Amino acid sequence: MTVNLDPLDPPTAKQMYLDERRQEVADATLQSHEYRLKQFVQWCIDDGIDNMNEISGRDIHRFRVKRRNKDELATASMKSQLATLRLFLRFCASIDAVEPGLDEKILLPTTTGKNARDELLTHDRAQKVLTHLEKFQYATLEHTLLAVIWHTGLRVGAAVGLDIKDYDADGQHLRLVHRPDEGTSLKNQTESERFVALSDAICDVLDDWLSAKHPHKLDEFDRRPLFATNRGRLSRNRARSIAYQFTRPCVYENKCPHDRKIETCESRPTEYAYGCPSSLSPHPIRRGSITYHLQSDTPERVVSDRMDVGIDVLDRHYDQRTKQEKVEQRRRYLPDE
Repeated sequence: MTVNLDPLDPPTAKQMYLDERRQEVADATLQSHEYRLKQFVQWCIDDGIDNMNEISGRDIHRFRVKRRNKDELATASMKSQLATLRLFLRFCASIDAVEPGLDEKILLPTTTGKNARDELLTHDRAQKVLTHLEKFQYATLEHTLLAVIWHTGLRVGAAVGLDIKDYDADGQHLRLVHRPDEGTSLKNQTESERFVALSDAICDVLDDWLSAKHPHKLDEFDRRPLFATNRGRLSRNRARSIAYQFTRPCVYENKCPHDRKIETCESRPTEYAYGCPSSLSPHPIRRGSITYHLQSDTPERVVSDRMDVGIDVLDRHYDQRTKQEKVEQRRRYLPDE
């Protein structure tokens, strides 16, 4: 759908955004947003962009590269800068100043290391998240989704593509099927099709979700999605939002490791959860699940088949065990002689 955009210069757009947020956030938060957007507006002016309508994903990329390389912005600061820019562009889309969805083209950097492979949900942290959900939101969409992703290590696309019929309660497994013509493809196409075993505990959660809280809505192809909202099949974006929301430490243990005031933190509202330096998308949850399986002595071939990841990729991008951990695990298989 084509949207008719109304011309708007960057400085005016920034001021309109700040005026809109003034009654919603604390003064300190508003000042932080003003400072970050000042950098973006100045970049637009220096680059000759005088109309927000002209900004594209490539422009956002050039700004990101400039802030990272020329300005040498630290990773944590870059994440805050881009998180604010996301909110700004989302506001601009709401007033027809930029194309809808431009904000979704902004990818936030990781903050736990120089390489994305370092970012993962640890087992201890996963248990805190799931214990919180089990206590306060048992068998809700959020609890069931995160419990299944942690237990199975599924990619978010594979998880949201499941139908109710793909869950076998008696056989205690999920069936992954590649359905590209109906909007639910698997990453490695038919090579990703498989059965994934489930534990008693996960089956209990799924059974309770389906019997008590599932909205039982059809998707646009008249399929019955396993993970559904009142609008139909759960979208990948909404699934990512759920991950961001519940991996914030302030949610599951009511404290902030970043010395922010929880009540006034700009990332406290659910829709802004991705701005929290500690929040995680579904992929680090998958990475954490894979690592935990390996740390628990699950054979690499079993992990490879279950998680749909090649052995070489598993070693290179997912295995977070230390060399010492690997040595001690191999020692358990040595003969006593």
